[in-house]
Amino acid sequence: MRKIDIFDTTLRDGEQSAGINLNTAEKIEIAKQLERLGVTIIEAGFPASSPGDFEAVNLIAKTVKNSIVTGLARAVKSDIDAVWEAIKVAEQPHVHTFIATSPIHMEYKLKKTPDSVIEQAVEAVKYAKSKFSLVEFSCEDGFRSDRNFLVRIINEAIKAGATTINVPDTVGYASPEEYGALFRYLRENCLGADNVKFSAHCHDDLGMAVANSIAAVQNGADQVECTINGIGERAGNAALEELGVAFHIRNDFYGIETGLNLKEIKRTSQLVSRLTGVVIQPNKAVVGKNAFAHESGIHQDGVLKNPETYEIISPALIGEGDVPLVLGKHSGRAAFRDRAEKMGFELSDEKLNKAFSEFKKLADRKKEVTEDDLVTLLTEQQVSIADVSLFALNSVQVQYGTENIPTATASVITPEGETRTLVSTGSGSVEAIFNTLSQLVDGEVNILDYRVTSVGKGKDALGEAVINLSYNGYSVTGRDAAQDVLEASAKAYLNAINRQLIQQSIRVSEPVL
Repeated sequence: MRKIDIFDTTLRDGEQSAGINLNTAEKIEIAKQLERLGVTIIEAGFPASSPGDFEAVNLIAKTVKNSIVTGLARAVKSDIDAVWEAIKVAEQPHVHTFIATSPIHMEYKLKKTPDSVIEQAVEAVKYAKSKFSLVEFSCEDGFRSDRNFLVRIINEAIKAGATTINVPDTVGYASPEEYGALFRYLRENCLGADNVKFSAHCHDDLGMAVANSIAAVQNGADQVECTINGIGERAGNAALEELGVAFHIRNDFYGIETGLNLKEIKRTSQLVSRLTGVVIQPNKAVVGKNAFAHESGIHQDGVLKNPETYEIISPALIGEGDVPLVLGKHSGRAAFRDRAEKMGFELSDEKLNKAFSEFKKLADRKKEVTEDDLVTLLTEQQVSIADVSLFALNSVQVQYGTENIPTATASVITPEGETRTLVSTGSGSVEAIFNTLSQLVDGEVNILDYRVTSVGKGKDALGEAVINLSYNGYSVTGRDAAQDVLEASAKAYLNAINRQLIQQSIRVSEPVL
């Protein structure tokens, strides 16, 4: 079996998706789960882009021990310095630096000649190598670059000290045959190719990201760069879960080992979906809710007789399955803590007590507390921002009738500890709530997206609300869960406002790198 490395860029390329805005606590939680999943390298962010990104990368580098942590840097010294300051505490400091190499990018974006691009790349790699033992150099828009030029710049990057060469299909233009042929060509023509890793980074604009990544591996790539649930800019990146399971199920054909703990796939997928607010499409390969559903009578009959008739992937492989009731309303704090730890959550006593309190409330109202319910309660505590006093919902009430104007009344605790009672109307119950809560802040709040989904099954299921809004010129996503969807919506709105106010405070109080 040939071993390849899995380079996860959920926290960098994935977070660049429209509408995604993760705070530091959420990024750390995702990084810890990626470590449990067994990814080789975690690209934790772009430290030079903002103080918040720098802080998150630094804390992840301090936290993660079993995966390599890297940060992105343009081919400039200040970016590389920012990555070093953030990453130097890591077990194996790694930097990922890049410059565009396609004719269209060099002419119109960089406004540089090919020779000056090579010169800048060499200078950046040499400087990075003086600080880092592991240096990845990327040829942005590599697939659309001239092959001879790619060989030239890669040769120079290898001589300058690069340990990994990444040749991305940045705009998702390649076909598997073409992308595979490019890697074979570079392997055969670049000097020192046997002394470095070659990496594939594919976008999904034409739906080819996973196929192209596999083609690259078949033609000499030692590493694939991907994201959980395939999130990323535009149509997204190659989906990690699809690559991992494909290499496992068809190891007879590919002969590839990834080192992933596939049983962590489902939980990782759900965590990223919940924290980013990006819903997984039902028919998504491997992790969609319909991935193991069988509607056809013929299919159902076959699966009952032998699951392998229609299931090439067993649900248990990715950690999916029917989970029995794990806790009830009579369960004690010790049992709750034990279950939380077994599920991989690490909570302080204060957060555990808060989660236990919410669990007891839920257990009193629901006949069954499911695994999904527990994940929701524990995740919200795990990623909550500590030691910050912001708006908190005391209560919300809506008066609604088909012949009346919907009116919402909300009681909110302010950051100063005061209780404010607010009232407003709207064309519907949810709009009335949002109009009421918007009185808490100055400036215009615009709702960009809003949705409510059930957590688990049944009429008593938790409802999770996700809201994307713009406030003070920035877009931010908030979420919360409650059995009453109107309560969940109000809490999600306040969560978004709180997150924006915290980020605004960081932007005002800290210098830009």
